[in-house]
Amino acid sequence: MTNAPQPLRARRVSRAERREEIIAAAARVFGSKGYRAGSLTEVAEQVGITHAGVLHHFGSKDKLLWEVLEYRDRVDVEHLEGQHIPGGADLFRHLLRTARLNADRRGIVQAYTVMTGESVTDGHPAAERARRRFEVLRGDITAAIHAVGADRGVTVTDTAASLAASAIIGVMDGLQTQWLLEPEVVDLPEATTFAIESILATALGGVEHLPSGV
Repeated sequence: MTNAPQPLRARRVSRAERREEIIAAAARVFGSKGYRAGSLTEVAEQVGITHAGVLHHFGSKDKLLWEVLEYRDRVDVEHLEGQHIPGGADLFRHLLRTARLNADRRGIVQAYTVMTGESVTDGHPAAERARRRFEVLRGDITAAIHAVGADRGVTVTDTAASLAASAIIGVMDGLQTQWLLEPEVVDLPEATTFAIESILATALGGVEHLPSGV
């Protein structure tokens, strides 16, 4: 008598792998529906577990949101040596490379754009995180502008560097929103390059292009 074939057992997913699956699913859900409208049930369904299973791994929807934001930041620097944002001219090269990468990862851009926009509403759990992120990024870009100016023998005032930093962040986020709405019209990498070089040219007093070509 021939024994019937035994069904294959599904590979057991580790806790770390399951957490990454949930975070990726949450990024998709929050990105398409927003944090408030996107439900943990929808996140759970995408992963093939229950609502309670999501809570088992993260405790609350707010904590899952924080992990999604951390995930987005990790993705931004995972290709860099040391996995942290560089300084000087390399910072601007990093921003332009990020714009090119973003053109192929709509879901991450969408999640960031939606959650950043929602963070300005009263009592949003990501508000402080968003404020702090902008604060740190402004500081990094301001320092990079001073460094590029020093390399070229150009003195940039603190006011000019700070204004340029705010403008670069604003134009990058604004271009991402336009691109999400009309990807066939807005060339995200090229528009970002044009904007950053134009802002730097003003801040540095007429320097038209980034050092060594980006």
